[in-house]
Amino acid sequence: MTVTDVRKDPDKLTMTVSAAFDHPAERVWQLWADPRQLERWWGPPEYPATFERHELEPGGTVTYYMSGPEGERYNGWWSVVAVEAPHRLEVRDGFADDEGRPNEEMPVTEMRVELTEHDGRTSVLITSTFPSTAAMEQLIAMGMDEGLSLAMGQMDDILAGVRST
Repeated sequence: MTVTDVRKDPDKLTMTVSAAFDHPAERVWQLWADPRQLERWWGPPEYPATFERHELEPGGTVTYYMSGPEGERYNGWWSVVAVEAPHRLEVRDGFADDEGRPNEEMPVTEMRVELTEHDGRTSVLITSTFPSTAAMEQLIAMGMDEGLSLAMGQMDDILAGVRST
């Protein structure tokens, strides 16, 4: 499996997901840089993502929705803070309402993605920082840790060139 570790640190208000891939950083980076590849893994398998806007540059906006198995639609957005391809991405990550506007009733996290290559193999750390203990508890209770682990579990097949059905 792709994910090697999930660590939650309530004192620092962080959750860090670690993964490793047998591919160079430039190739792994494409899983974020190419919206068609991103939508093949961003949601858990039963909640596939569709990216409508993908401006992966500082100040850019990324909008998407995940489709549930019963036809539900869950909207989300990123506000891009920093991009250093192919090694670092920082975004503000939030939920959106039915019209795609940020949902003010849900917490916004700071997400930092770090790719480190060594001998053609890439380690990925995704660190989410929560605004409060209550926000961290709420999002983890909603399955954020399990959902991200399941989503990232799809990355190996994409990197290997396996087509989804």
